[in-house]
Amino acid sequence: MPDETQLATEEVEEATAPEGTGASRLEEEGDIAADYLEELLDIADIDGDIDIEVRNGRTYISILTDEETDSLANLVGEGGEVLDALQELTRLSVLSATENRSRLVLDISGYRDRRNVELAKIAGDAAEQIKAGSASVPLEPMGAYERKIVHDAIAELGLESESEGEGAKRHIVVSAAE
Repeated sequence: MPDETQLATEEVEEATAPEGTGASRLEEEGDIAADYLEELLDIADIDGDIDIEVRNGRTYISILTDEETDSLANLVGEGGEVLDALQELTRLSVLSATENRSRLVLDISGYRDRRNVELAKIAGDAAEQIKAGSASVPLEPMGAYERKIVHDAIAELGLESESEGEGAKRHIVVSAAE
């Protein structure tokens, strides 16, 4: 639940944003995405609540349920692959409706939060290997969203990271800062 300061800030951003830009554009993006996702959930006969939040210049959409169901787990898929595909389809739905590219982030049952904790641990483990004398540490392949999180975590630890490889084999290599 956002606090009063956050709500007031969002109201000011919405009031001062030109039509179709800023917070109002992101809210419109969230509404379009939520409608699209509600239709998908109805088609799949899956119960879930959709929560929309605008923060840091992005729309965050979460699908939540009172009970953890296999259906929602299936929407995440192994390693978040289905979730990433749903996020991309949702972004395409927004693009189709608004003619604007979207950077919205979709989460299902808190998967992204749990994965972010894992990614921070992966970054920390790589940092420990560098401090122990490894020249570089290649990490497992991951999608662009997860690579961004790891790159940011590595930078905060004072190290360097670079993405290498193509397609499904694209991964991060961590090294000491020069």
